[in-house]
Amino acid sequence: MRMAEQGAVTEQESRYVDMQRRFYEELSNARASAAKNSVFLSETTYRKLLSDVLKAKKTAKKEPRDYWLLNRYDVMVIGNKSKLIYPIREGVNAIGFYVPDSELFHVLHEAHLAVGHGGRDRMLKELSPKYKNITGYDIELYPQICGPCQKKQKGAKKGVVVMPMVFSDFNSRCQVDPIDFPSHPDGEYKFIMAYQDHLTKFVVLKALKSKTAEEVAHNLADIFTLLGAPSILQSDNGREFANKVVTSLKQHWPSLKIVHGKLRHSQSRGSVERANQDIENMLCTWMQDKRTDRWNEGLRLVKLMKNRAFHSGIK
Repeated sequence: MRMAEQGAVTEQESRYVDMQRRFYEELSNARASAAKNSVFLSETTYRKLLSDVLKAKKTAKKEPRDYWLLNRYDVMVIGNKSKLIYPIREGVNAIGFYVPDSELFHVLHEAHLAVGHGGRDRMLKELSPKYKNITGYDIELYPQICGPCQKKQKGAKKGVVVMPMVFSDFNSRCQVDPIDFPSHPDGEYKFIMAYQDHLTKFVVLKALKSKTAEEVAHNLADIFTLLGAPSILQSDNGREFANKVVTSLKQHWPSLKIVHGKLRHSQSRGSVERANQDIENMLCTWMQDKRTDRWNEGLRLVKLMKNRAFHSGIK
């Protein structure tokens, strides 16, 4: 490992430890002032519950507390480690884990990174199906001690509330926009092509050397041959740009049935701008976390984060 990489790893570890310390300081204060609540599990309480549940499962003549325990808890062995889980009910495939406070920071940290430094709603959507005792306060606390999130929040500008765009069919209307990234060139790549389906919010990201209609069309052809072509293609770059892209596509694909469209509402434009800005922010944060300027390497991960993230416009 090179010295620069070693320094980056050491700095990341130091930042992780500092964030962990601050998180548990805040959590300790909150736990001290909160009423006694069974969802808060100290390491001692967690271990005792594991022992009590295992004992209750083996006991032939069960006491009322045994039934109470078995109605709320079960034990699953993963590797060589026993985990406290919510009993799996018939017809339910998801496993809900209980998390002791000692592991809470790590769970929140991994979820936060998985959703691209997303806020409370995205983290809640990520964590709720998997964990039974993580509270809304726990989730809200993490972004408050995350350095990149705090920097992003300080630089954020307040604007109007944007209503989500709603469409009825997958692939009926899609959006393509080249996003300028000239301040962070990655070799010959200076732009990002963001392609999004308006119904599902599914996103495909591609690195571009230029933002010409021809290069955009070349990359769209790969997407269309995989997912199918939309009925309408629109762009925040204007109807003329969308028309050039469609014309370029049809030169190589004469049978393609697609028309160019325009943003139908001003709020649609705002929603598109916000989505593209979100992609930029997620990519910049990934670069900061990894201490690298090679953003092309992070596009696939940002695409994954974006596609798995909760979106209020999808029910």
